[in-house]
Amino acid sequence: MARGVGMKDVASEAGVSLGTVSNVVNRPETVAEETRLRVLLTIERLGYVRSESARQLRAGRSRTLGMLVLDMANPFFVDVAAGAERSARDAGLGVMLCNSAESPHEEAEYLTLFCEQEVRGVLVTPADATGRNLAAFRRHGIPFVCVDRALPSADGCSVSVDDIAGGALAARHLVRRGHREIVYVSGPMHLAQCRDRREGALLALAESGLPAGALRQVEAARLDAAAGRDAGARLLGMAALPSAVFCANDMLALGVLQSLYGAGVRVPDDVALVGYDDIEFAAAAAVPLTSVRQPAFHLGRTAARLLIEETGDEAAAHRHEQIVLRPELVVRDSTLGGRRG
Repeated sequence: MARGVGMKDVASEAGVSLGTVSNVVNRPETVAEETRLRVLLTIERLGYVRSESARQLRAGRSRTLGMLVLDMANPFFVDVAAGAERSARDAGLGVMLCNSAESPHEEAEYLTLFCEQEVRGVLVTPADATGRNLAAFRRHGIPFVCVDRALPSADGCSVSVDDIAGGALAARHLVRRGHREIVYVSGPMHLAQCRDRREGALLALAESGLPAGALRQVEAARLDAAAGRDAGARLLGMAALPSAVFCANDMLALGVLQSLYGAGVRVPDDVALVGYDDIEFAAAAAVPLTSVRQPAFHLGRTAARLLIEETGDEAAAHRHEQIVLRPELVVRDSTLGGRRG
């Protein structure tokens, strides 16, 4: 493998000192214009790329944030990552994005990778319900911010959405449409988001004087469309088709919609359907999907801002915050069928 081009090569080719090349790269305003242009042309011709690892070593601080999300196939997390990337870019930083695929084991491996890479800080949506992965990571002294998950204590920053309120919004809407029984299609219940959305739905039922048994549950193995299609098949296999279904996210809801549509079940006339996240595909579905909207871009951008504050020049003045954003219900065709009695 050919040796990479270094500063010494540029200096020799341009006929200047090593210090002059360093100044052109790091403090160009200190170099005379003619010399600066000659060095820049040489850099371009040789294809020199500054060693970021060496620069970080000199500065004593990385310019890279780690980010670990549950599922990069889910557009919700794409929007969260886009918001985080915007804050990072505004601060002159980069983002190393990784996907835990909802696996605590893969989460642990990626957190170890972030330690090895000595990233500046980490944005993480935890997959491990026990908290052991984050507890082990904390011992390395790398700051982190929980994204889409509230921290139970004030010893770190988190930015989340009130999923209990979101679950209540979904169930309350269905009850007001006249439905007295709801099936909740959840993802894996070790995920706090799935548990909280179910809790919110139960609260809404209790408000209306309905028993907890009015909420039945189908637990999907994952939070994706394929798992939603499997859940839809299980709904179709029930002795009586439910009149209303609330899904833990839009990907599940879109999969359920595919199964119901394929079986000739009409949404919303036969089954009312609510999703969660309000991803772009929700409005573009064959039957536009009623969904609980989360401010995904703002979520990521806010989390990254907190992490940058905690790891920046004013870190000593930083105070941990636990920010909880509010969801909102977006009503579309998938729940606007005939009212049930």
